[in-house]
Amino acid sequence: MAATTTTPAALRFLPPNPTTRKTFNFFSILKPNFNSLRSFSHSSLFSLSHKYPLSPCKCSFTAPVSTTTYEFSDNASEMELRLNIGSMDVRSTKDISVDANDTSLTIRVLQSGSPITLIDTNPLFDRIKPSETIWYIDDDDLVVNFKKNDPELKWPDIMESWESLAAGSSQLLKGTSIYLVGDSTEINQKVAEELATGLGYTPLSTKELLETYSNQTVDSWLLAEGSDSVAEGEGTVLESISR
Repeated sequence: MAATTTTPAALRFLPPNPTTRKTFNFFSILKPNFNSLRSFSHSSLFSLSHKYPLSPCKCSFTAPVSTTTYEFSDNASEMELRLNIGSMDVRSTKDISVDANDTSLTIRVLQSGSPITLIDTNPLFDRIKPSETIWYIDDDDLVVNFKKNDPELKWPDIMESWESLAAGSSQLLKGTSIYLVGDSTEINQKVAEELATGLGYTPLSTKELLETYSNQTVDSWLLAEGSDSVAEGEGTVLESISR
């Protein structure tokens, strides 16, 4: 009886073609498309300012949470958060409380003697330098300026959420190889396709690359030279296309 050998499939990430976007029906080696990330800056060309309705916040007070919106912008190492408080009866800066630490931010105001939470986020998208956080009143806006702990990281939003993590996933994976290893080529292929769709990657087939490299099928290569030889060949192929 002939023995059958199943080849594990390994995947990692390669940059997509910057000008064309194609879909391949392969499991694959993938890498984030860093150019697809949106840049954030205060300049007239690249400035991004987002307005978000606040989700229900965790709050230790029984007072209601405000439904105010906020604007968030990211400019290199510094970020700005603006909350409109024009409709509130804020009489002085003593009525405002801004509590920031490296992973969370809470802003409350006193209105008619009762505390109202404007924003309460834990965790933030990433870490900040709380000792360098400043805030001030600008017309009807409460403005809070932060400094990032990692100035190279672009923040899609002030809060960590599925949406912000999805938007920033490519840069969070920068320099990271991701491998999917399993006995089922079909399952690996479907998982890779889902990753490619969700994260905006371009899939390529590891198996096809190996067979092109060796001029033989992976199964025949395994039978002739063993799994160590196939793994070594795979490493050579991956190294060559990662340069």
